[in-house]
Amino acid sequence: MSELSLQKKAKRLRVYVGEADRWRGASLDEAILEALRTHGIAGGTIFRALAGFGAHSRIHTTRIEVLSTDLPLVIEAVDSDEKINAVLDVIYPMVREGLITIEDVEIVKYTHRYLNPLPVDRLVSEVMTRNVVTISPEMPVQAAWMTMLSHRVKATPVVDSGRKVVGILTDEDLLNRAGIQERLSVALRMESAEVARQLQDLDQIPLKVQDVMTQPVITILDTDTLGTATSKMIRHGLKRLPVVNSQEKLVGILSRLDILRQVAKVEEPIPTPHLHTSAVLHVEDIMSSEIPMVGQDDPLGIIIEKFSKTESHRLIVVDDSGKAVGLISDSDVVARVNPEKRSGILDALRSLGKPPAGKETARDLMSPVPLTAQPGELVVDALKRMLSEERKWMVVVNAEDKPLGLVDRQIMLESILETPDRD
Repeated sequence: MSELSLQKKAKRLRVYVGEADRWRGASLDEAILEALRTHGIAGGTIFRALAGFGAHSRIHTTRIEVLSTDLPLVIEAVDSDEKINAVLDVIYPMVREGLITIEDVEIVKYTHRYLNPLPVDRLVSEVMTRNVVTISPEMPVQAAWMTMLSHRVKATPVVDSGRKVVGILTDEDLLNRAGIQERLSVALRMESAEVARQLQDLDQIPLKVQDVMTQPVITILDTDTLGTATSKMIRHGLKRLPVVNSQEKLVGILSRLDILRQVAKVEEPIPTPHLHTSAVLHVEDIMSSEIPMVGQDDPLGIIIEKFSKTESHRLIVVDDSGKAVGLISDSDVVARVNPEKRSGILDALRSLGKPPAGKETARDLMSPVPLTAQPGELVVDALKRMLSEERKWMVVVNAEDKPLGLVDRQIMLESILETPDRD
């Protein structure tokens, strides 16, 4: 990430010279611009005036009748106080006739198209998923959960008879307010008989969708741009947005995955040899250094405890040398232990009891060969690999395959679009 993009306060350098001014046989303005570049300034621009006068009070203009070969020029650059003052020592003696000014500025945005690979100008209607599973607010929670299980969706919009969105129902809503015992990803890996028993218990609960759904719901217009939608999703910490038309009727849904796929489709090559290193995002620039981790020989009790303490749904498994050898999810634990222990494990994962005793270790329960990335890999390339292999997590490792950090879909989403930093 560019150092300048992380700052709010900076300095603007302006140098006023004449078009005919020279430095060591070359144009002075070009020599100053080259000095800015070689001293690591974020960028520089030369402005050519239409007319002006300086210390000698002579009018210089582009008008034909008084055409001048010595028009005023302004070279402008913005960077940190430290860098501007450093380059000033070089530029100062170069300006033998002219003006140099420095002033305070506030940086609202500093970026490069390679830092923002998202096609922000695309319309939501061009990207959204049109076939949306919906439920009604009067539907019993048991029927709603059956719908979500059969369609394998973690969240579904709640619409009234006119297809206006009145809420959204997630598996977390049902977990917290209706008494289901696990998230959708866990339930999908349980045996059908166990799921059937839970649905039977849920049928005894006299709750409707409108009693447990999340409301009011945040939506996006189908005519809004992908940039607007992504910014809203990041700002509110959402994974999906119901899409409505001008009549406020549901026409689709935009998911985090829909957006990330647009970035992965971009085929424009990144000319890294010709760019400043800060102009391109690498995995190390965005990774989270918080690494939920267990040893491959850690028993079931420690694994469950680590899930509860980290509030994560996945853990990295490392061997005795600290090398990443696998990933383990809470759904892996439920699916791969003895069925007699599942009820106790589900309670333990929700901090409702202690985990049952068992000989299972992380090595027995993990999914081996995690998707990994080197710190210097380009974010866009890493994202393409994540999507092609249908992975939600990527472990950032060093040359010895030891974990340095994590990247998931949410981190990827936040990295592809800069949002205003407002106090």
